[in-house]
Parts: sequence; C-alpha cells; structure tokens
Amino acid sequence: MTTTDPAPFHVGLTPERVIDAAVELTHESHLMSWSIRDLAGRLGVAASVIYHHVGGKDLLCRRVVERMLGQIDPPEADLPWQEWFRTLLYSAGPLAAEYPGTAKWMLMHGPTLPAALPVLEAGMTVLHHAGFGDRADFAYAVLLNNAMLTVSMSDDRLQHEDDGPRDHATMMTEFRQMPTASEEVRAMGQEFIRPFAEGGETAVRMRWNYYRLVVDTTIAGLEASLSASDIDAPR
Repeated sequence: MTTTDPAPFHVGLTPERVIDAAVELTHESHLMSWSIRDLAGRLGVAASVIYHHVGGKDLLCRRVVERMLGQIDPPEADLPWQEWFRTLLYSAGPLAAEYPGTAKWMLMHGPTLPAALPVLEAGMTVLHHAGFGDRADFAYAVLLNNAMLTVSMSDDRLQHEDDGPRDHATMMTEFRQMPTASEEVRAMGQEFIRPFAEGGETAVRMRWNYYRLVVDTTIAGLEASLSASDIDAPR
C-alpha cells in the first residue's frame, strides 16, 4: 500500500473522504486486513486524525459495509418470492465480493444497519405474502446467511491467494496417493477442486457457478418445505 508522510492534520479532510479511502482499501485488499495506520497513510494524515473524523476500525467497518449496502436496490415487489430472492442474491453476492470482508461482517453483525433496512423490509414482506408466516424470519436468515457465507469463504481464500500453487500441488499429490479412491472422487479433485486451487479466471467462474448453485438450492429447499407445509414446524 502506498503511503505518504503523515501530517498532524489535513485541511479539508472530511468524514466522507476518510470513508472513501476506507472503501478503496477494502476493494483493493480485505476489510479485515487494513489498519488505521494504513488508512492514515493513504490520506497523508496522522492516525489520530482518523479517530477524530470518524472513529476506530469497528466504526469504519460499519461505514464501509453501509456504502456497499447502499448500492443494493430491492427487486420488483411483484416478482414471485423465488425470483425476488434469486434476483437479489445473484446481484448482492458479486457486489459484496467487490469489497472483500463485508460479507463476513454482515454474518457477524446481522442486518443492524439502516442501509440494510429497505431490503430487509421488502424481503420479509415478500416472504409473508408467499405464506411463510411466522417462519419468514428463519427463511430470510437461511437465504442471506447461505449466500454471504459462500462469499465470505471465497473472500478469506483471497487473503491466501499466494498459497494457491503450493496448495494445488499438495492436494493433487494427495489425491494421487489415495490408491483406493474411486474414479468419482478422483474426478472431483480434477474437475472441481483443481480450478479453485489454481486461481485465475477459471477459479472465478467456478466461484460464481458454485455461488448460484447455493442460492438456487437454498430457494428450492425452502420452496419444498413451504409446499409440504413444514415451514411452520421447527426442526
């Protein structure tokens, strides 16, 4: 990260400019990987100036997540609930991935931000209209958590991207050293695990193919539960 000599103050610095820089650092790396010192260096100020204008890292993380959430618009209200959530999550997942670490933050803190309220309220309304009743909260949580957990796992993997070649070689060697493994298991290693481990564009395509499968499967599971009238009975 490029830094400059920090000054004790910076004329014209505003909270918005501080948050802008925090968003940029997150986009370039990961929400959890940069420090107040990195942010101060980016802005050419002392770390104390960051605390004065916005606050500590926890508050800055909230502001970065708010910026990301502010780019999400609820889908059209008249869509069937399955298509409503598919439309929402197909767009929200890649958006969250543009700011690595924001998905994990949402998993840890939940929809506690004002910026999340429009989508939360719209989604709950769609689920209630679909017949989920008092289990709509469970359905919403499953849909959002499964999606964001999938994004979060990929985000965390990006923090160790340099280990990719080593991990790939190790995994492929271990597969070859399992003489009793079935052809199906060996094929999984070559066709599914290898592209993820190698990185690059192939891994990106696999990442989003897998993400969409998670979203579609979650929706299908909830639809089956609703059709079978099981949604009202907690398991």
